[in-house]
Amino acid sequence: MAILPDHWIIEQAKKGMIDPFSERQVASGTISSGVSSYGYDARAAREFKIFTNIDNTIIDPKNFSESSFVERDTDVCILPPNSFALARTVEYFRIPRDVLVICLGKSTYARCGIIVNVTPLEPEWEGHVTLEFSNTTPLPAKIYANEGVCQFLFFRAESPCSVSYKDRSGKYMNQTGVTLPKILK
Repeated sequence: MAILPDHWIIEQAKKGMIDPFSERQVASGTISSGVSSYGYDARAAREFKIFTNIDNTIIDPKNFSESSFVERDTDVCILPPNSFALARTVEYFRIPRDVLVICLGKSTYARCGIIVNVTPLEPEWEGHVTLEFSNTTPLPAKIYANEGVCQFLFFRAESPCSVSYKDRSGKYMNQTGVTLPKILK
């Protein structure tokens, strides 16, 4: 499995793999986004779901309660100390059948104690990516919408998989907006 370079990412994005797409790094006065040597720096949209303990709700991935968070539509999300929020990418992704995508947080946020977590984007997965932010510090932290928050790395397999995420009708297929935990019934 080999990591794929900028020219491959650009070529595939022009075919619809990433939309909207920035062919160059955008960095002036912002946290960088756009294509890099071997990845794509995606941006957070303005939709944030910030976890709160106001109602003393228990987080249960099998029975998730929307009272677990407050919603914000903002250019700057204030993430409370030792807290967690969900957001989504501005970009919509369509992953090729022979590609697996791994996401890493950006160093600018990591150096501030902000951890970005995203599970792998499987072959033929499609949608806006739900982003998980953890503020590991004892201080409030800012997350900037419409600026880079994470980097996606694209890996091509030696051959296409037998069963893709689309073939399995994966539960997070074609997601838009911030998508909460689901259990198939």
